Amino acid sequence: MNNIEVHELDVVVIGAGQAGLSSAYHLRRTGFEPDRDFVVLDHAPGPGGAWQFRWPSLTFAEVHGMHALPGMELTDADPARPSSEVVSEYFDRYERAFGLRVRRPVDVRAVREGTGGRLLVETSAGTWAPRALINATGTWDRPFWPRCPGQETFRGRQLHTAQYPGPQEFAGRRVVVVGGGASGTQHLMEIAPYAAATTWVTRRVPVFREGQFTEEVGRAAVALVEERVRQGLPPRSVVSVTGLPLNDAIRQAIEDGILDRQPVFERIVPDGVEWDDGRHVDADVILWATGFRAAIDHLAPLRLREPGGGIRVDGTRAVSDPRIHLVGYGPSASTIGANRTGRAAVRDIRRLLAGEAAAVA
Repeated sequence: MNNIEVHELDVVVIGAGQAGLSSAYHLRRTGFEPDRDFVVLDHAPGPGGAWQFRWPSLTFAEVHGMHALPGMELTDADPARPSSEVVSEYFDRYERAFGLRVRRPVDVRAVREGTGGRLLVETSAGTWAPRALINATGTWDRPFWPRCPGQETFRGRQLHTAQYPGPQEFAGRRVVVVGGGASGTQHLMEIAPYAAATTWVTRRVPVFREGQFTEEVGRAAVALVEERVRQGLPPRSVVSVTGLPLNDAIRQAIEDGILDRQPVFERIVPDGVEWDDGRHVDADVILWATGFRAAIDHLAPLRLREPGGGIRVDGTRAVSDPRIHLVGYGPSASTIGANRTGRAAVRDIRRLLAGEAAAVA
């Protein structure tokens, strides 16, 4: 370690998606200078966060709840264009407009305790020693693959939402879609016109939400997710609490039998899936729309995880280490939540650093 150059600064931001860029904006706005006082590290090849990896058929019109970054509205976006292109271009403009100087591609390998109260952020591009850390790594890099008996015997193709190529690749195939969230229903409705057959299975009976998604409904859902992270439990998605919006497209898909939910099968066999009651469905493809987990393995050396499996968070601050803020984690995983908590995290960090400076003085 003695031969490795260590860059000392106030704050390292890991991740340049919505949460990371919002945090960097508020750092800059309150007087922190990029490269001198803080740095933003991003492992992706270009701007856009996880949006740059979304499937081409997901147009901007189909994106739910994309909230503008602070200080710059997203205007005149063509709803027919792929969301991956629209959002990546917007994030690129944003980074340049505010001079955020995101460093990429940089893989963060580990964050551990340093000396003199600093952290050590070890990366593919060097080592930084900040006094505080904003972790904004999201979930896209940790797709969740459930384990199922016989999974390894399946002769067809298995893939996750993270690898979804668009509906055309499923032409003439018998497809089983696993998962009751927004991605699962979107995949089904896209694939059905191309596939020879589709089957939808979910662990829980899907809940379709009638009526408007009001601020009150949103606040109640976020509060339930927030309570989990306060207890140190792994966060659930907000949609798992709110249910799926029952719009015209969903109603039509239910009427057409596309969204005809079946319970999850008991086993996978070489040519399909089976239930204990003797039912069998032939399948060429199993598409796991089973969600993602928080990408926080690089924080493992800090031992932040609670016995429940999550990191206990108060607002954005890790309860066991006030230097660590998790933005875009749990209740702040929505785009509007990431904006608000980016501002709150920076405010908290400013107080922390001011307190350190006062103690030294």
